[in-house]
Amino acid sequence: MNTLYKYIIKTVFALSIVTFLPLMADAANVIRKENKKPGSSDWQLTRVRTDGNNFRSPWIEGYCSRQSVMAGETIDIMVATDPPRKFEIEIFRTGYYGGKGARLMKKLGPFQGKAQEIPKPGPKDIHECRWESTTQLTIPKDWISGVYLGRLTTLPEAPTNSYWQSYVIFIVRDNRPADILFQCSDNTWQAYNRWPSKYSVYTHPKGGQGPWADVSFDRPYGRQSQYTGIVNDPLSVGSGEFLSFEQPLAYFLEENGYDVTYCSNSDMLSPDRGLKCKLFISVGHDEYWDIRQFRSVEKMRDEGVSLMFLSGNAICWVTPFRASSSGVPNRIIFRGGPYGGTNENAIEWDKKHGPFPEHGPDEGYLMGARNIDPVNGGGDWIVGKPEHWIFKGTGMKKGDRIPGLIGWEYHGNPPPIPGLEIVATGTAWQGGERPQTWTAVVYPGPKGNFIFNAATIFWCQDLSMPPGHTLPWSHWSRPHGPDERVQKITHNFLRRAISK
Repeated sequence: MNTLYKYIIKTVFALSIVTFLPLMADAANVIRKENKKPGSSDWQLTRVRTDGNNFRSPWIEGYCSRQSVMAGETIDIMVATDPPRKFEIEIFRTGYYGGKGARLMKKLGPFQGKAQEIPKPGPKDIHECRWESTTQLTIPKDWISGVYLGRLTTLPEAPTNSYWQSYVIFIVRDNRPADILFQCSDNTWQAYNRWPSKYSVYTHPKGGQGPWADVSFDRPYGRQSQYTGIVNDPLSVGSGEFLSFEQPLAYFLEENGYDVTYCSNSDMLSPDRGLKCKLFISVGHDEYWDIRQFRSVEKMRDEGVSLMFLSGNAICWVTPFRASSSGVPNRIIFRGGPYGGTNENAIEWDKKHGPFPEHGPDEGYLMGARNIDPVNGGGDWIVGKPEHWIFKGTGMKKGDRIPGLIGWEYHGNPPPIPGLEIVATGTAWQGGERPQTWTAVVYPGPKGNFIFNAATIFWCQDLSMPPGHTLPWSHWSRPHGPDERVQKITHNFLRRAISK
């Protein structure tokens, strides 16, 4: 009887392994499986028309009711057309897809469009739209996490048969364990959004750096008019900053089959999501963080999650969320005050532009480097410690340069963290003036994890060149696009972090 019992247990265990391992492999390969599906060669905007100030596209524009949504949940899409026109919506998931960059997921419509009210400025100059919903979309169960674009297109009409287009954007998130958590920087997209005319956190009559302006997610993203000196990309209207500053990283990760999942800033108000992942990535221009985001990522690091700051000017401003006027959580933000704790730069900001109602801790002790003054400029990324494992296989020597990779904002002034190493450093310039030292660093976390700060918004520009992507520039300096050395450095860190 004992022998028979052992045989049964052994057989059941073997069958369980046979059943369970393929399920594990399927979960790990969700991104690879998705990217084997046919991509779309027609997902970009083709015909865009913006108003005289280039702030918006009143001919067709829209926004979504939530920054992010899970499969099975519903999101509202609000669209206005002025003059009224019929239109359709095509939903695309961005990724690699054999180099095409996106896949058509669903077509909606046609709909009869109409003009919708442009709100008058509210308290603190807020513009909060209360548009009627054009359609409700329930996210199908088989839509995986990613950044999704809804392409809005008016239907051609006689006699000219012309049409106009813009995007809406939303994130599909999930709750599965994954190697990499990609945080979109959508707080910063909204902080710089001037829609409908000149209403970002930077445009209040009292000045551009104080706590005086509120901004709402209940409005379209206009053209990136705040950045016309950095990137000229009119074919990104409605997509925030994703296409210009973040898509190259998503394209690179999915091209290489990394197990990545996506979230918005508002999904990081607790550490729960991140603690199911091995690596957290801050990307592009990630300037505005609620203090709860900071504490979440701090907790993740302390619990062994590795961090990559492939960003510049990150964690600069404390950005409290509050609900919309209709009670929807996390739909209004403002510049509450500086991070920096008691360091000199934060105190100086408070003197010049405050008093601020909120103050955050020294971001350097999380990122390994800080926001400094001046924080913007351009320059080459210069190797300082080629013997470090992050440079393995690059063939780089001390003093080797990656041209134009620093910009348009960066990090420097690392704090005294035990084990922190400056792996690259150099000078950024504002058009040949106001030099400032930037520092890229690596430091060890407490549980065999690592933190890498690349020290520049432009890092992802040298990872890939998705279809239609436009390279930015800054202060007479610009990145050159895909660079094998930047790709190798990134692979080295990713593989170490996820193999832990």
